[in-house]
Amino acid sequence: MRIALLIACLALAAPAALAETLQERIDAAPDGAEITLIPGEVYMGPVVVRHPVVIDGQGSAVIDGGGKGTVLTLETDGATVKNVTLRNSGRLHNEVNAGLRIKGAFNVVRDTRIENSLFGIDLTQANNNVLRRNYISSKHVPLEIRGDSVRIWYSNDNLFEQNHVENARDFVVWYSSGNIIRDNRIQHGRYGIHFMYAHENLVENNEISDCVVGIFLMYANDITVRGNQILRSWGAAGMGVGFKETSGAVVEDNKILGNAVGIYLDPSPWDPDSPNAFHRNQIAYNGIGVQFHTEWTGNDFRDNNFISNFTQISVRGRGTALKEGWNGNYWEDYAGFDRDGDGIGDAPYEIYNYADVLWMDLPPAAFFRGGLALAALDFVERLAPFTEPQLLVREASPMARPLDHAAARAETAPREKPKSALEMLTQ
Repeated sequence: MRIALLIACLALAAPAALAETLQERIDAAPDGAEITLIPGEVYMGPVVVRHPVVIDGQGSAVIDGGGKGTVLTLETDGATVKNVTLRNSGRLHNEVNAGLRIKGAFNVVRDTRIENSLFGIDLTQANNNVLRRNYISSKHVPLEIRGDSVRIWYSNDNLFEQNHVENARDFVVWYSSGNIIRDNRIQHGRYGIHFMYAHENLVENNEISDCVVGIFLMYANDITVRGNQILRSWGAAGMGVGFKETSGAVVEDNKILGNAVGIYLDPSPWDPDSPNAFHRNQIAYNGIGVQFHTEWTGNDFRDNNFISNFTQISVRGRGTALKEGWNGNYWEDYAGFDRDGDGIGDAPYEIYNYADVLWMDLPPAAFFRGGLALAALDFVERLAPFTEPQLLVREASPMARPLDHAAARAETAPREKPKSALEMLTQ
């Protein structure tokens, strides 16, 4: 009797022994199998997926990396990871220890939390992946030694949508094209999104707040930045949207609010045949609305609202912005009239440099910009200039009233494109 009972117990225990770890369960599963994790259960990693399976954490299962390496790696095409928490990666920057690494194509990662992981999601030569409704944060260390929330490296045509990113270092896109970054919330980092040598990407309808830099385009051409809220990029290096030798960008329908510098241009466009377009943006409550690193040409500013910026336009190095395109913009400090009621000012809008030239030529002097000394000097310069003031900006036909961008978008918006098969399958 005892021997029969012992044999029965061993038989019941055999399946569990064959799939003792999550890695063993994944390796043993056939292609396309769904591996359902127990809600609330903690599974030890690191884990590597080498063939297409579905891992479903049912909302509260956890894969814990134990502080070593990358928690979960997808070295396959067509896998799905959903409803699971990935936490506790290693701490090594040189190994890019991450919560999730993707090295394949057509994978889907959705409704997943990545916590206490040095890097969040690392895509390396990974194309056509979908990452939707995930939460990502780094380790609780100082900002400069955190890892990047998302690292897209030599990876094309990925969709990053409806995610929440916070308390990580940068969201970086390097040597990659065709990526869509849409409807995300990114906050409390260094670079909200940083492109380098990454052309033809789309950044749309994101909220990027309380970072050092909102969006930075560096040697990255033909980027579209549309419909975003870029808020409170403050501090000595704070800027909403920054350019470094970037051409062919379209920056439209954004709210660029409360930044140290709203838009910063360091010789851009670099290609004279590919101008940058800034259309229908709300550029408001910034320390400087638009700052040019030097006198340049090839930027078209059209139908923007410039409201309550401490300084509307700044050009370093005694240059002007007269070679740039200014057309149909509203300037809150415009002092002209609209006698015929057509919505266009009767006289040009002009900005002259008075005492401002001091801090534009000598940036450290900007510390005194709001002080009584520079204010008094500026008043005297305007009352009785010691030298001929420099004309910085001139717009021939400024708008007399703020522009209704919502109405303009409704008139010109193209019909919504149907979703791709991949987007439909991965909702």
